[in-house]
Amino acid sequence: MNNARAKTPAFLAAFAVTLLLGACSPAEPERETTPAQQEKRPQTTQPIAELRNGPIAAQPARAESDAVAPRGIMAEQAAGLRSRAADHFAPAPGLRLPDRPVDRENYAHFDDNPVKRVAEQPVSTFSIDVDTGSYSNIRRMLREGRLPPGDAVRVEELINYFSYDYPVPASPDQPDGAPFSVSVEQAVTPWNANTRLLQIGIQGYRPDPATIPASNLVFLLDISGSMNSEDKLPLLKNSLKMLTRELDADDRIAIVVYAGATGVVLESTPGDRHAKITSALDRLTAGGATNGAAGIELAYAQAEQGFIEGGVNRVILATDGDFNVGTVDFEALKDLAERKRETGIAITTLGFGGGNYNDHLMEQLADAGNGNYAYIDTLSEARKVLVDELNATLMTIAKDVKIQLEFNPTVVAEYRLIGYENRVLEREDFNNDAVDAGDIGAGHTVTALYEVALAGAGGERVDPLRYGDQSSSTTLTGESRELGFLKLRYKAPDSETSALIEQPIESTGKRRAEESISDNLAFAASVAAFGQHLRGGKYLEGFGIGDIHALAAGAKAADPFGYRGEFLQLLRLAEGFQVARK
Repeated sequence: MNNARAKTPAFLAAFAVTLLLGACSPAEPERETTPAQQEKRPQTTQPIAELRNGPIAAQPARAESDAVAPRGIMAEQAAGLRSRAADHFAPAPGLRLPDRPVDRENYAHFDDNPVKRVAEQPVSTFSIDVDTGSYSNIRRMLREGRLPPGDAVRVEELINYFSYDYPVPASPDQPDGAPFSVSVEQAVTPWNANTRLLQIGIQGYRPDPATIPASNLVFLLDISGSMNSEDKLPLLKNSLKMLTRELDADDRIAIVVYAGATGVVLESTPGDRHAKITSALDRLTAGGATNGAAGIELAYAQAEQGFIEGGVNRVILATDGDFNVGTVDFEALKDLAERKRETGIAITTLGFGGGNYNDHLMEQLADAGNGNYAYIDTLSEARKVLVDELNATLMTIAKDVKIQLEFNPTVVAEYRLIGYENRVLEREDFNNDAVDAGDIGAGHTVTALYEVALAGAGGERVDPLRYGDQSSSTTLTGESRELGFLKLRYKAPDSETSALIEQPIESTGKRRAEESISDNLAFAASVAAFGQHLRGGKYLEGFGIGDIHALAAGAKAADPFGYRGEFLQLLRLAEGFQVARK
């Protein structure tokens, strides 16, 4: 105790010398600033109290002066004394810390689909999903040098980001009346030799450009303060300029914006008035709060006003999803989209940016509003979604598409659906036309994968029941038998009554399953494995990034736009990350 008292005067003396040295240092002449520079100079900073206790009114920051900054060796000594003094003295009132970015991105939590015993639950039912936003969003994070959170990874959206070589219907009038083809393939699972991978592929027809109906589009654009960064509003404007150049005189575009308030900045305008539309986009600047709900209401009103019978009527919402004033309740916003879809107007959501990105809202709004969801991280992605795949993005050829697969318990012991966790339906929902499901756009491909364990093949993960489970005594003989029975329901775009497609799935013989796997299934399997890896790899049996890369590289096949090659690069980026979530 006495030693501590003896050191205190010496320390205070040193601290006083420090202050004296600072005061005696020559001051630099004040620099002249232009009015523009003065406007850009920050006037306030975030106080400590705000960081600890939530938002409060920011206090004016004290102007800093170079007059108290020591120079040279004495400055280093003074800095050391100040550092040691900070250990003994509480921070002065009003002391401010530099702002640190806060990650407020929002993702809905979900668990992987479990393994199910066929003897207990033989029927699997789900809605198709053509969204791709999860893939481009996790690509953004990997390029930033970080792993995505597990809930950002929806495996089906990764798989469906890519097109596959399924048979293309020559016309919308197939023998079964469907505007799409259905393909089924099975092979040994790349990550588990004791199970099989079952692929269901859907390919929508590709219409002749001359037959594509006119579009009535309303751009609903977020211009709030949260959009004030290069990867948000500037990228948004350039993306929509690309789309605009694809339209002609038969199409119509209106632009609605929202921040603290909403407004129409461009009344419905012919699509070939490119200069006028581009000028309206160029005038947009970011600022204010985010009243998204009011913007949605106004955008739908504009779309109803310009409604084209038999045409494409759609709202395109472009935002980071950071709604913070007006109606911000998630379920209320979904209800709004569900009500508006009854008018025949769909909604496409385009996500931008990070830090405060609301993936949960963007994905669910599109689902509720009979639309699709994409995330735009680059101009290349904007071109993919809004130019190369424009018809698939805008033109619906089948709505409320549901898949139901009944497995044969004498052939299949277990199964699990890979992905589609938030698209799973109750068994009775399949025949209920009032239950909403996903839509297929012109030219879309949709892929679903099941991992199945055949009875007696050694791939089972769940112990059989002692009573009532007769499938455990059945062994695989290699003969062709029904593995399951596949059913699909869909509605024509202008109908409220569904049509039914049915077909049995034959079990491929053991030797054939081991010797053949198409590029379609191999590449889809590699993407599915990557998504599962990012979510913790619970069922991958140690199948790592190197294995995934080798599988994808061997199945790259034709890659005219370079998307599969880019996927191989993403695998290399992810190779150095350690994933241990489950």
